[in-house]
Amino acid sequence: MITFTSHCLSLVRLIGYLALTLCAIPIQALAVARGWKLAVSFPVAYHARAAAVLGFRVELRGRRATEGPILFVANHASYADMEVLGSTIPGSFIAKTEVGSWPLFGLLAKLQRSVFIDRRVRSSAEQRDSLTERLQSGDNLILFPEGTSNGSIHVKPFKSALFAAAEVRVGGRPVTVQPVSVAYTRINGIPMGRDLRPFFAWYGDMELVGHLWNMVGFGTVDVVVQFYPPVTIDNFGSRKKLAEHCWQVISDGVATANAGRLPPVEATPSPAPVAAPLGAAAATMPH
Repeated sequence: MITFTSHCLSLVRLIGYLALTLCAIPIQALAVARGWKLAVSFPVAYHARAAAVLGFRVELRGRRATEGPILFVANHASYADMEVLGSTIPGSFIAKTEVGSWPLFGLLAKLQRSVFIDRRVRSSAEQRDSLTERLQSGDNLILFPEGTSNGSIHVKPFKSALFAAAEVRVGGRPVTVQPVSVAYTRINGIPMGRDLRPFFAWYGDMELVGHLWNMVGFGTVDVVVQFYPPVTIDNFGSRKKLAEHCWQVISDGVATANAGRLPPVEATPSPAPVAAPLGAAAATMPH
């Protein structure tokens, strides 16, 4: 599967990606330093272009919530999720602390004002304070509650502790939480089988540079991003139940996309507004 042509394509794409990124870094750095609104909108344009350069074709389904602040909750298959989701969501990622030390990617994460968290229990209060501050200032955040990337076939159970940000109240109202699924479905129009998924999913002890080189050596990769109806923690009463709901919705969405059972885009229903609080929504609650 990895041929001489693939290596040539990898070289061309990575040169293009580096050129684009080196041009984008000073623009974003200046926007962040000056506090311009461009610091929020520019990364979306950058990620959209970067995703295209690297060979990803993103198909959007559903409707992204726009009345912020919003906590977007998504499954996590690879570092490529940053480009894919970053191209559709104006917001900052919640990332593990070690990402900040990665070459280049760490700098990009900092320039997008990512919130770095240490998953040790003793630091949880401090982390919640930093998340609260960002949400109360109106910023959108993107959370990967699996806690790590996976093989992209199945979605790991969500860690309810990571939903602490959902308990934040802004202006007396709970933060909006919107589940989002990400599925890498086709290569050059052909359904992606299990044997090819390790080239796109990054997990375990995979080496980053070699994985990136191989991943971008394929042709066009279709990625389905599905937005689901937004909810709040008040609809479920606890972080655990909210986490279970988001996991179920996203897990079903990934399985449906991977199986190629997606309905035509025009038939996809638009998400409803944020659901009513728990008492009013009891009839629609998942059982």
